[in-house]
Amino acid sequence: MRVGILALQGAFAEHAAVLEKLGAEHFEIRQRKDLEAPFDGLILPGGESTVMKKLLHDLGLLEPLAEKIQEGLPVFGTCAGLILLAKEIEGGSPCFGVMDIAVKRNAYGRQLGSFYVRESFHGIGMVPMTFIRGPYIASAGKDVEVLAEVDGNIVAARQGNLLVTAFHPELSEDLSIHRYFLQIIERRACQNA
Repeated sequence: MRVGILALQGAFAEHAAVLEKLGAEHFEIRQRKDLEAPFDGLILPGGESTVMKKLLHDLGLLEPLAEKIQEGLPVFGTCAGLILLAKEIEGGSPCFGVMDIAVKRNAYGRQLGSFYVRESFHGIGMVPMTFIRGPYIASAGKDVEVLAEVDGNIVAARQGNLLVTAFHPELSEDLSIHRYFLQIIERRACQNA
């Protein structure tokens, strides 16, 4: 199993550290040639979604990654990564636009609006959740499974091979959500075997 981490901006190094602890092979995606070797999953980290979208376009990564995602590549988007996958963005235009969710950007305000909670994550149990100017999912389509909510707002969801969190699991010692994502990759590999 080999996981690509979009490393244009944001918290990519923290995701790499978690995958390291889980023993999962990983590499950074910075330019188009990084996509030449096969990989089984993709992490879109937190950061600034507008900047990431522009860089994806400018570096010629948007179309080839979009094609892989359309073909069923498992993707885990955290914070800005969630925004990149959403079909609808309040006050913005979609990037990949593959997940049937509407997103409210910077829903929790400025950097000072950052906070930490422990809440239930469906299929895992209680997990730590660190929000940094996080979005939330304002609405989800019928094929989207809601995995976690905080104060009545959807903060984690799954649709097929797409997993998103509005918070940053890579900033805690808890490995369970990344492990959950690796299980999605393994299941897809078994289905394609």
